[in-house]
Amino acid sequence: MSNPTAAMIVIGDEILSGRTRDSNMHHLAKQLTLVGIDLNEVRIVADDEDEIVGAVNALRVKYTHVFTSGGIGPTHDDITADCVAKAFGVSIGVRDDARAALAQNYDNPETELTETRLRMARVPDGSVLIDNPISKAPGFSTGNVHTMAGVPKIFEAMLEGLLPKLGAGKKILSQTVDVAQKEGDIAKILGQIAKANSDTAIGSYPYYNDGSFGCKLVVRSTNADRVAAVAAEIEAAFLG
Repeated sequence: MSNPTAAMIVIGDEILSGRTRDSNMHHLAKQLTLVGIDLNEVRIVADDEDEIVGAVNALRVKYTHVFTSGGIGPTHDDITADCVAKAFGVSIGVRDDARAALAQNYDNPETELTETRLRMARVPDGSVLIDNPISKAPGFSTGNVHTMAGVPKIFEAMLEGLLPKLGAGKKILSQTVDVAQKEGDIAKILGQIAKANSDTAIGSYPYYNDGSFGCKLVVRSTNADRVAAVAAEIEAAFLG
């Protein structure tokens, strides 16, 4: 049986403008690899309703899980929650359990939980809350779409609590062989090795370092013996 699959939607004008460097995709990819969920696609979209709704609807039917980051704060441009609700065709409003979670931040929630702050307690109908142990404002899972904060530390904390609840697969194992040759010089033989070992994935990642070209050849599989065997074949072909 193949591993569960996943996509990610990174939401925010600040990412696309270069004002903010996204780190959530890198973290998500590493964590999903550890639990055997294959991250197959990532989209970065602006704070635009049509773009977000379109991305959610396109990806949620294609993959086992969709993870979003960004756009669930208290400001006018935080529209992800509304967009997820629209994508699923459900209503959205302040929910009692989300409000109670958010209220933990305030000494006097009855007065301090303003209309603006309560935007962070608005949840699409039928969703399951994702715990936020840092700032308390929850994320939520609507079907197979998991909507989380864009702030890296909060995203990471939400993901840590969410992942054990998701179905996992077999961990992807890897081994790297460093070859001090140009890609063009090894491409033909490497292609033959890849074709003969189609049950593994072989990636070539060229680099230039201190005036010399080289490639890091990475073998990936869920089978440790196959990873070792193919890595050994690559070493014999290129390292002698």
